[in-house]
Amino acid sequence: MDVKKVLFISQEIAPYVPERRLSQIGRILPQGIKEQGIEERTFMPKYGMIAERSNQLHEMIRLSGMNVIIDDTDHPLIIKVATLQQAHFQVYFIYNEDYFASSRIDELEMNCSIEDNDERSMFFVRAVIESIRKMRWIPDIIQCTGWISALAPVYIRTLYGDDPSFRDAKIVTALFNEQLPAPLDVRLSEKMRQDGLPKSALKAIAGKELSYDELMAYSLKYSDAVITCEPGVSDTVLEAAASLPKLEFIDDDVDGVNKVTQFYSSLFD
Repeated sequence: MDVKKVLFISQEIAPYVPERRLSQIGRILPQGIKEQGIEERTFMPKYGMIAERSNQLHEMIRLSGMNVIIDDTDHPLIIKVATLQQAHFQVYFIYNEDYFASSRIDELEMNCSIEDNDERSMFFVRAVIESIRKMRWIPDIIQCTGWISALAPVYIRTLYGDDPSFRDAKIVTALFNEQLPAPLDVRLSEKMRQDGLPKSALKAIAGKELSYDELMAYSLKYSDAVITCEPGVSDTVLEAAASLPKLEFIDDDVDGVNKVTQFYSSLFD
């Protein structure tokens, strides 16, 4: 099967946030995919450090206006969009002032407001999923990049498992040498249960403060494949991914992107 549509759920994309390997991949792959003629949609959080005027962000009225309920509280969803001129692709930004308005100019919210990281991840993931449903856009591949997207495979395979937008998609998780600034809140499983996730999907994390390794291992149970994007990925995470198809993405040039698209297609063989 030739992959025609790819959804990127990304934690960071350079140059909107400081450049590091994770944010580089957040830009390189959507750009390379688009240059190959593959349709893509790329989402990331609209962190407080991202200047709207200089980056020419504007609100997507037709997608904004939904409320995402987390822990019995309504959180309005605002979606903004900008074109990354150097790379010639659009980025959709997920925004809510409860989760993405507390950043200092040099630090992302997940590092300076760590007590909300569980809900921040839940909000981001659910906002992307609901936005794609509203677009009536059906991806072949869903790539999750960064721990803030780690709950996406769980939600997609359980709560949205029969949804036409996601039913036939393959989920690819990108792996990095990354850590959480602090374990996720012990009530995460309870909050996810309030979203409607079945108890069977939450048993593995019930009553736990999740570390990065535990969060990623949980996510990988619902993923179809992995791409390792840098050295130093935790042995625990690699062990959790051992049974999944794996690609090492080392070369950031056209050949490297070609290998990624070939890998995507191989998942349907």
